[in-house]
Amino acid sequence: MSVETAALAAERIAEHVEEHDVKNIHVVLHGGEPLLAGHDLLADIIRVLRERLDGICHLDLRIHTNGVTLDSRFCDLFAKNQIKVGISLDGDRIANDRHRLYANGRSSYDQVIKAIALLRARPEIYAGLLCTIDVANDPIAVYEALVALQPPRVDFLLPHATWDEPPPRPSATAYADWLITIFDRWQADGRPVPVRLFESVINTVQGRGSLSEAIGLEPTTLVVIETDGGYEQVDSLKVAFDGAPATGFDLAGHSLNEVAGHPGVRARQRGLDGLSATCRACPVVRSCGGGLYPHRFRDGSFDNPSVFCADLLALISHIRDNTAMINPANNHGMPAATYDALASGFGDGGDIETLARSQSSLQRMIVASLPDRPPAAWDLLVALDRDHRATLLTVLAHPYVRVWAATRAHAGPGYLANIAAAAAYRAGLSVRVPVAVTGGSVHLPTVGTFDEVPGDTATLVVEAGSAWIDGPATALIGTRRLRSGDFSVLLEDRDPNRDCHQWPAAATLGKADADAWQECFDPAWRLIESDYPAYAEGLRAGLSTIMPLAPAPAGKDVSSTARHAFGAVAAALPADPATLALLLIHEFQHVKLGALLDLFDLYDESDTTLYHAPWRQDPRPLEGLLQGTYAHIAVSDFWRVRRDRVTGPEQVRAREQYTLWRGHTEGAIETLSASGRLTVFGDRAVARMRRTVQGWES
Repeated sequence: MSVETAALAAERIAEHVEEHDVKNIHVVLHGGEPLLAGHDLLADIIRVLRERLDGICHLDLRIHTNGVTLDSRFCDLFAKNQIKVGISLDGDRIANDRHRLYANGRSSYDQVIKAIALLRARPEIYAGLLCTIDVANDPIAVYEALVALQPPRVDFLLPHATWDEPPPRPSATAYADWLITIFDRWQADGRPVPVRLFESVINTVQGRGSLSEAIGLEPTTLVVIETDGGYEQVDSLKVAFDGAPATGFDLAGHSLNEVAGHPGVRARQRGLDGLSATCRACPVVRSCGGGLYPHRFRDGSFDNPSVFCADLLALISHIRDNTAMINPANNHGMPAATYDALASGFGDGGDIETLARSQSSLQRMIVASLPDRPPAAWDLLVALDRDHRATLLTVLAHPYVRVWAATRAHAGPGYLANIAAAAAYRAGLSVRVPVAVTGGSVHLPTVGTFDEVPGDTATLVVEAGSAWIDGPATALIGTRRLRSGDFSVLLEDRDPNRDCHQWPAAATLGKADADAWQECFDPAWRLIESDYPAYAEGLRAGLSTIMPLAPAPAGKDVSSTARHAFGAVAAALPADPATLALLLIHEFQHVKLGALLDLFDLYDESDTTLYHAPWRQDPRPLEGLLQGTYAHIAVSDFWRVRRDRVTGPEQVRAREQYTLWRGHTEGAIETLSASGRLTVFGDRAVARMRRTVQGWES
């Protein structure tokens, strides 16, 4: 390219930057082999680009080379002009020499390694390594050779091919198998270097943007300027047919706006709508994006999946199932297997513990962000967090502590001291704490309550396992627990923040009422353990509290959860243990999904459409439909299992209930799927729900 052509290119880029207020421009000096231009010409091209574009945008200037002629003079030039250098290297010596030999047959490997040594000595200009895949090479030998060179980034490229001229393929998913071997080793090694292809897949399966043109649905933003000043589409299109990337435009006569309007460019900016019907129906389309555009070519058309379709499906599925699901909005995540287990409607103890850990993190964040923190209470909390964190976390995990922290609807800001005092009591400390009085009582979450306390505040004295109010008050009334075998939950009838459910809370229970709960809970839990083990382990790990609701109208069962009360199920005492078992299984579904929604956006929250819910007369917003669908998976499953556990009229009822709720749930799943308002996380969750329900006999 002449300096004059480079100057005109800089002018067209500047014109585009100024018209559209573009902040960042990426220019790659590419080839062929760009170093063959020589030191002086490259210096002149770099100069005209910098002179015209520096000051009006951020110019990210890079060069990509095979490295065989890279020397210290080039490195000085690139360092002076802040140019990062990428090197093509296909792996170890054997891999390199398969395709990269001099004309006389001599290996170029040693020369490339010397070039990389120059860049490693100048890390500010070392951009990384690009490896074109040849499945004849040993993937682990390639990986180890590349990682040993300490690149800032590695990228693996599928070789250019089309359906008309397919790549060498010893098996149906040879390229996926090769890459998966490297991915698994890369994961096991703790991801020692960034790998752009793998990170692009991880990003896209989690709803973020791709880092590569090779996958993803982002519109293309790439234009190639040839040495004669002609504009081309992506130059890899040359693999399709002679002249495929041509636009007919050039620097002298056309702006970049005109290039952007070219039909070939527009075709690669249509996202999902620009893909073939096969691709649009694919479960990984939002990650794959149809693959690299040139790889779709067949019989004169690009309206096809990639020639690497089977490889991309296998690779993306493997990475999706073997990496943590992380929401970029909050940096919380979980293993993909945990996400899928929860999304399917179940989740074992470890899965629920993962949710509980995220809830603990969020609870700390909420408490730390309180705007009005009494200094004495806050200082005590900080000391507890430093010296007795496990004990403090136990108190903070009480469901209605978060309800208070998030809403403060029932107890004022002084209640923070009650939380700190409860943790101090459990830690065996000796402190005096001014605490809040709510409705004539001082409540210490997870510990108990002092009644008949006058005023709005009182001084609580804690001394090594004992506690009393400094002034008139009853003795500490401890919390009640419901027990069955080695499992127990808190029966919470005193917490001032508990009245946060759709149905009013019951009054403080008398002994007879508490005994009735115990008589119902024990056989209910034994029924869950014996007949519903798929739910028992998760309930054991996450159900911490049952909150009694006011009695329901005759013949009606009432139960509820609250969005901020992780671990709590509220219910009016039902007539029999089987109904309590159903209520606990059903409501704990809402607990799980609420915690999942704290981590992941499953749907577009701006959606105001109301959707038909088969179990209600009134239409529901998308979250309501999602919650109901997820909960009714467990309801359907309860009756599905119960058909085989009971006889007579109860069996007839179980069959009817299963048929009813399974049908409702199936219909709701399809409504969710067809809404078009689910995120990639939501699509994945609904697909797992569908798999669960379809796995049952009709």
